[in-house]
Amino acid sequence: MKRVGEHPVPVGPLAVRWVAYELAEQRAGVTTQVRIRLENAGSAPWRSHGRGGVQLGYHWLDPLGNPIVWDGNRTPFPELVRPGEAIELESTVIAPRPPGHYRLAFDLVEELRFWFEELGSAPLAVPVEVRPRIEERRLAVRVHGGPDPEVDAALAAQAEPIVTDGAVAVAHLVPGATPAQDWSRLLLDAHAEGYGAVGGAIEAESRTDRRRYAAWAPGGGRNPRFREPLLLPSLLEGVEPDTHEDLPGYAGSDALFDGRAVVRLRSRSGRPSY
Repeated sequence: MKRVGEHPVPVGPLAVRWVAYELAEQRAGVTTQVRIRLENAGSAPWRSHGRGGVQLGYHWLDPLGNPIVWDGNRTPFPELVRPGEAIELESTVIAPRPPGHYRLAFDLVEELRFWFEELGSAPLAVPVEVRPRIEERRLAVRVHGGPDPEVDAALAAQAEPIVTDGAVAVAHLVPGATPAQDWSRLLLDAHAEGYGAVGGAIEAESRTDRRRYAAWAPGGGRNPRFREPLLLPSLLEGVEPDTHEDLPGYAGSDALFDGRAVVRLRSRSGRPSY
């Protein structure tokens, strides 16, 4: 663990002295474990009760100190911490999106009342470089239902080449689903930014399909709170799609809909069943 240097500690009932910490490499959107050793430097005990009482929390700040994520995960104390006692906690931290330079500030909070910083304690602020979610920009494509020369041609023309080996993400298409030229770039941008699942818009050829896939129509921008499952998604390696609206889909968390990443879908009569 890395030792924390000397820092101001107020006199009073509630005060904290940070002793040491251990922080893993941070990648955008990824949850990691952190270990923190801290000491009760006040005159009152610390106790947690359920989600109440004194808890360890954190904020993600930009380099100027502006909050990016204010209410990070809470970690309760497993036992009473009396004045003068030290304890080591293991907490989970979710790295922010997008990658970049941040400050990760740990503080104690009396839930629904105040943060210890408001009482004069200094938070434990650690400069952190949050790295891209993916180490390499390597996208593979799986066409469910068999090959399609038109799809193959669209994949060969992608702005970022499609790979067959060493992929970090796999996009799922069907025969008759031809992606626009910038599709692979937009998917990889979103994965690097921190999303485990990315789905684009569907530009349907037939009137029936346009009604059916109206929620996924192009032009919706980027939406991490998209209410529908992603269709024809790109998923980080190891995640498999489900089926929604007769297409490969994904209905989990850690997902982004990008209405700029367009896939053109031939009419049902012009494409094989999936």
